[in-house]
Amino acid sequence: MSTKLRRLLVAVLLVPLLGLGAATPALAQPDPGAATGTAGSVADDPSADIKDRLAAIPGMTVTEEKPAGDAEHRYFLLTYTQPIDHFRPWLGTFQQRLSVLHRGYDRPTVFYTNGYTLRTTPSRTEPARLTDGNQVSIEYRYFTPSRPEPADWTKAGIRQAATDSHRIITALKRIYQREWLSTGASKGGMSSTYHRRFFPDDVNGTIAYVAPNDVDNREDSAYTEFFQNVGTPECRAALSAAQRELLVRRDRLEARYVADNAAAGSTFTTTGSADRAYEAGVLDTVWAFWQYSTEADCANVPPAATATDDQLYAWFDAQVGITGNSDQSLATYTPYYYQAGTELGSPTFAVPHLKGVLNYDFKELYSPRTYVPKNIPMRFDPSAMRDVDRWVRHSSERIIFVYGQNDPWGAEPFRLGWGSEDSYVYTVPGGNHGSNIGKLPAAESTEATAKVLEWAGLADPANARSLAQSHRIPPFGPLDEEGLKVERDRP
Repeated sequence: MSTKLRRLLVAVLLVPLLGLGAATPALAQPDPGAATGTAGSVADDPSADIKDRLAAIPGMTVTEEKPAGDAEHRYFLLTYTQPIDHFRPWLGTFQQRLSVLHRGYDRPTVFYTNGYTLRTTPSRTEPARLTDGNQVSIEYRYFTPSRPEPADWTKAGIRQAATDSHRIITALKRIYQREWLSTGASKGGMSSTYHRRFFPDDVNGTIAYVAPNDVDNREDSAYTEFFQNVGTPECRAALSAAQRELLVRRDRLEARYVADNAAAGSTFTTTGSADRAYEAGVLDTVWAFWQYSTEADCANVPPAATATDDQLYAWFDAQVGITGNSDQSLATYTPYYYQAGTELGSPTFAVPHLKGVLNYDFKELYSPRTYVPKNIPMRFDPSAMRDVDRWVRHSSERIIFVYGQNDPWGAEPFRLGWGSEDSYVYTVPGGNHGSNIGKLPAAESTEATAKVLEWAGLADPANARSLAQSHRIPPFGPLDEEGLKVERDRP
């Protein structure tokens, strides 16, 4: 689960100290932006340079301007002062990293989180490309360096993070006054949905990609059903056989695993041993295959009966990474595993084909607790996801969810119900965890694009669809090499 959970989705929050009621109470401190600074300041002067305007926002520091990659954009790295606890601001503050890809004051703005560490090279998400808009990207709280020291992990929850987003959006609306959209993939798609639950009016619409929705963490039969039906029977059989063979040949392959990790300086205090780490990695292989590969890649799965040790080991490395469960790798994702074990939930599934070759209890090993240092307490709050799910089904508006048919993280998706308005769920046929609007069938892609343009203020409802039919999603350019790609070791 280690690598899989990191990938979660999509990826990656804590025991909240506050209840998740239907109404959002007032914050214990004033909002930024409108409540800070003075009218007529540099931040409010459209004739001032964008760098000066950003720096003039109270609490905002421009740390660097980097080349944007083309002549139409400017790219800034910044920090913003956030309370450790938005509901008890006297407990102190920390600096949260963010970036601004500036396109123009007359353009809409896309607010993006990947739910993890901030990328510090410019790139545009699909909604930013569709709208030719500005893009504000944030680092999720408690991912370094956006972490208080010492870290009080009880402040790492989804409501605190949603309020981080609210404060940054409110502050930057002094500069970017056109429509705002929010977006994210995997854990970022989850995060953008959680933000809307607590602050539904911050943005005009949300595009959430491949966002899992584990409403009942005790009921995971959807994942078992997914693995029993995804792809062809031949592909499923090949994957199961290769996975089992990694454990049948454990004596030889794990010895290589231990040696390679020792050479890399890896240790296994968090998981408990190299043996536990190896088994957890093997459990991740089939999940990882469907998350990042397509059915066509089944031809590359090594045949268990005839594959050499080298071939099996190389396939294992390609799926999950030899050092993926080491202390050094896991430390980067501690906030995700903590969040999964306290609010988000985590998937489990049946593995009958591994009977007799597992050394550990599957559910105990394949759980977030395995990947969080034991000196960090964890207690799961089952109400957190139920609250968000109720809001999405019965109160949400202007949200697009995009899933991939063959992505295991989509086994438990967000669903709409009576009360949700102007919201949509799309599925890319045969798609994996990289699914997006551009990969949908043409009619659905046009429909979704029309909504993005409408919500961004670039088309009215009467002509949005006809405009979308001629509005091809711009190809990836110098700014778009990353796109919405979900990095390998995350949900």
